[in-house]
Amino acid sequence: MLLDVKKLKTYYKLRDNTKIHAVDNISFQLSRGEILGIAGESGCGKSTLALSLMFYYFPPLFFDSGEIFINNQKIVFSKRGEIQKNILGNKIAYIPQAAMNALNPTQKVKNFILDIFKEHKPHIKKKEVLQFAASRFSELNLPERVLNSYPNELSGGMRQRTIIGISTILDPDILIADEPTSALDVTSQKKVVKMLKSLLDKNFVKGIIFITHELTLLANITHNIMVMYAGQIMEYGKTNDVIFHGIHPYTKALMGSIIVAEKEMKKRQLTFLPGAPPDLKNEIKGCRFAERCSFVKNECRFNQIEEKIHTSHMYRCLRPLTDLKD
Repeated sequence: MLLDVKKLKTYYKLRDNTKIHAVDNISFQLSRGEILGIAGESGCGKSTLALSLMFYYFPPLFFDSGEIFINNQKIVFSKRGEIQKNILGNKIAYIPQAAMNALNPTQKVKNFILDIFKEHKPHIKKKEVLQFAASRFSELNLPERVLNSYPNELSGGMRQRTIIGISTILDPDILIADEPTSALDVTSQKKVVKMLKSLLDKNFVKGIIFITHELTLLANITHNIMVMYAGQIMEYGKTNDVIFHGIHPYTKALMGSIIVAEKEMKKRQLTFLPGAPPDLKNEIKGCRFAERCSFVKNECRFNQIEEKIHTSHMYRCLRPLTDLKD
């Protein structure tokens, strides 16, 4: 198994010592050759999960409990130096939100790549690094001129693809792409998605986690989808099952609130999802989606909600499957 996450809990600590569990008991796996989509509204814990998987435990974010295995090897959180040197960039890479604005405008693109090799592979000469970078960018349909460009000389879409090229230059096993297509036009989005698929096809990465709030965007790129809400997994299954035959009321609400072109969804009437995710500073005894759910019953607000499995499709709901199915 490429990535195996078991009961991961991480939290933000406020000044009054209040703990906000933005990632609460999350378990999932990523296989070789798989693109896993993580979807949900803003504030549902998607980006916090990404930071947690990258071991970015700096205040106010803290690790609580759980285990992370990469290639069946358990990562020891206390070995910060080892993680920095041998894991980040080499085993797992991260493309943050608003990545196209992350590059220092006073540095040429090639300098970022030289810095990476200086840190992780100092024995490789500068000339060899630049030759390798030119070859890699060419394989990813990025013109060689990009290496000698400053970030502000590139378009938004080109900058985003350049970031992806830089982030994967060491051939990490796992790539976490956090909203990689946000703020891009449709044409640029397609190029980014095509590039991500190319990374997998060319074996430059072994698996990808694609985070977005747009469920339909995941339809054409992912193999499986995990739907998050208020720090927990609400539903997890094969892409077509989740998008076209979602079980959890939250998944259905997400799909019902957007316009889609797929024939399977055109007949559905647009719906409105009222309210917002709950404040995690307050203790939630029952279902975290209860206050916004059209299927809610009184026991939903007070009973612990366990995960259920239906033909390898996981969902978290008290209601019987016959009530939830279309």
